[in-house]
Amino acid sequence: MTSVTTQTATKAPTDTTKPAARPEPALSDRITGCLVGAAVGDALGGPVEGYAPEQIAERHGGRLTGVVGPWNGDSWRTARPIAPYHKGDGHVTDDTLMTHALVRVYATVRDHLDAYAVADHLVPDLMTTPRWIPELEADALLLHRIFLAEKWLVARLHYGHVDPREAGTGNIVNCGAAMYMAPVGLVNAADPRSAYAEALDIAGAHQSSYGREAAGVFAAAVAAACTPGATAESVVDACLALAKDGTRAAIEAVTEVAARHRDFETALAPIRAAVAPFDTVGPDYRAPSLGARRPSRLHAIEELPVALGMLLVGGADYRRTVLGSVNYGRDCDSIATMAGAIVGALHGENAVPDDWSTQVAGASRLDLRAPAAALTEVAREIFVRDTGRRRAHEAAFAALTGGTPSGAMDAAPARTAR
Repeated sequence: MTSVTTQTATKAPTDTTKPAARPEPALSDRITGCLVGAAVGDALGGPVEGYAPEQIAERHGGRLTGVVGPWNGDSWRTARPIAPYHKGDGHVTDDTLMTHALVRVYATVRDHLDAYAVADHLVPDLMTTPRWIPELEADALLLHRIFLAEKWLVARLHYGHVDPREAGTGNIVNCGAAMYMAPVGLVNAADPRSAYAEALDIAGAHQSSYGREAAGVFAAAVAAACTPGATAESVVDACLALAKDGTRAAIEAVTEVAARHRDFETALAPIRAAVAPFDTVGPDYRAPSLGARRPSRLHAIEELPVALGMLLVGGADYRRTVLGSVNYGRDCDSIATMAGAIVGALHGENAVPDDWSTQVAGASRLDLRAPAAALTEVAREIFVRDTGRRRAHEAAFAALTGGTPSGAMDAAPARTAR
């Protein structure tokens, strides 16, 4: 892919015809686009996870443009004994499997979730119900596929009986909780602040420090993307308004650099350089530094800032955004999961190339739309409950103040500036 050429100074004829405005996607379309978009990004990034852009280009004869096979070919079962998974050929990874598991928790609880919902519902789902696991090519417990940071949930909550709100403390700090938080943003569609707060509560069972913070900010990004009229820039602004400490600084640094590029080829190295001071893993993703993944107020996970950067570079176009995320390498399945989710929430299912979604669904033997249908129904129910709770609060506040809440605020004496 070549970089965008500079336009000449010749003035083009003025076209006064305004393009027809595209109708805003409905909630169901945004939820479907988000979850399908996340799964497709996950499947595209899986086979090149952990490698540098240069290694990816050498292995595949150039930048990736679609689904590819396993990095180690037919030796995928034995090449990496710690992770004997069939990554590639359109198979989704644990990012998607955990996202779908969280959707099932929402479908059971049918209300907002917290850390106790993780202990009461998500952990039993991981431990008790065999499901088709594409990368294992078998029906198995999800527990047998998830990696070490996610197995922590079972060790701490089921066997350790740790307070769910504190169970994430002590786990390695990574993107493990953030990668599956898209459903939280969707049930809080167009309300980033509520999505952020709910995701922080849920993620307390899994992560601490900047890993937990990233979960909240990613959920907020998805919620912001569901807002009518949202753009890539408005999503980034919503994230910056909520993010704290190193996570905010990393997003600010990466998106400032990303805004200068419209081609991921030119953006790969500058984006990595921008996020490097905040990333604890170090330059070699498969040989983490001694300070890797430890709690800190100064650092951030790499995946979320890069996903937001690629969102800007790609102009919120699905192919450009996700291919930039995939070719970035390192933890690119999670980067592409997050980027794909945000674009899908912005533009709906039509944003996701049908050839990719069909291939991924078939290869993974998963109905990628069924979780979206279930979550749409739950999101509507939660909104009705929230409306009832809000109106009850308004009535109570009015009774306390002797009038309407807005009237009470108007009547309150203004504070004198000091």
